[in-house]
Amino acid sequence: MSIGQRIDRSYGDLSPQEQRAADFILDHLGDLAIYSGTELAQRSGVSKATVSRLFRRLGFENAQEVREHARALRSSGVPVGGVVPGASADLAAHLVREVENLRRMLDSLPAGRLEQVATLLARARTVTIIGQRNGFPLALHLREQLAQGRGHVQVAPLPGQTVSEEIAELDARDAVVLFGFRRRAAGFGRMLDGIASRGVPIVLIADASARRYADGVTTWIECPIDSVSALDSYASAMSLVNVLASSALALRTRESRTRIATITTLYDRLGELDPT
Repeated sequence: MSIGQRIDRSYGDLSPQEQRAADFILDHLGDLAIYSGTELAQRSGVSKATVSRLFRRLGFENAQEVREHARALRSSGVPVGGVVPGASADLAAHLVREVENLRRMLDSLPAGRLEQVATLLARARTVTIIGQRNGFPLALHLREQLAQGRGHVQVAPLPGQTVSEEIAELDARDAVVLFGFRRRAAGFGRMLDGIASRGVPIVLIADASARRYADGVTTWIECPIDSVSALDSYASAMSLVNVLASSALALRTRESRTRIATITTLYDRLGELDPT
């Protein structure tokens, strides 16, 4: 259990002073990795002995173990801390981190990797895009962008279905794009192996925690999601989606133009877009 869960579970049994320290910890989970026991005591207005007792009640030996616990939580993607709205210093740090993530993603790409993936997305008979949990918005966006210029692009699984039902007819003529960011759903590895066993080319887009799956896919692209806030940032992955979709459509210039023109005509005929 995280330290927050441990506090919630035992809060009613804590002394008033211990509750005071626990309240401070819950309000500052994002900074917990840098506080010493003395600093926590000073900032929460209790004695160092109270903080030590609280840690032992929660199952920790000392403040160092708590700091290591907090670092492990954040590195695994657990939301802790947060950016205060309007805090210009935090927003500036957020911008720096976003740019750094994008640069790291681009710098890590081997020569020709983007072209390889774009060609696969442009030429495959069908493209199936799978994104669970935080990968779902990315999967949906990639599908919408690719569908502008080519058909037979789907997000899987459909509601109420399983992946097996969606990949039963896929083979080496098709392509699967799999988003696999940390805190993945259980069975991710089995799903990947099941797709690969059918000879389907797989593009895996994920953060560094998915590197162990790289040997089982056709192509792997790492997108850093580090953030100064409580939540992971997927800006680099969203930017990658833009580049891949644009590059794939550029490889199908004539087909893409014909499809886009047809869709635009239907928009007008059905009145589906706001004219302004």
